[in-house]
Amino acid sequence: MARKKKTYEEAAERLEEIVEKLENSDVSLEESINLYKEGMELTLLCRQKLDAARQEVDELKKNFDGSFSLKPFNTDLEEEEQ
Repeated sequence: MARKKKTYEEAAERLEEIVEKLENSDVSLEESINLYKEGMELTLLCRQKLDAARQEVDELKKNFDGSFSLKPFNTDLEEEEQ
């Protein structure tokens, strides 16, 4: 049976559970290794989802004339700070 794809929020929540369990529980070495592996997979999934979201935001910035152009994600924030 195929596993359901996790959303970013689900992956991040599970990752928090794993970290808490590793920090606060008395788990066996085997379970610790399995939790570590799962955590690394979730970390990769979260990074991929964040990268995809950032790319989508970069691609969807709209110009004043109604056209779209590729601009870095933080451009607006950096201009406001100056």
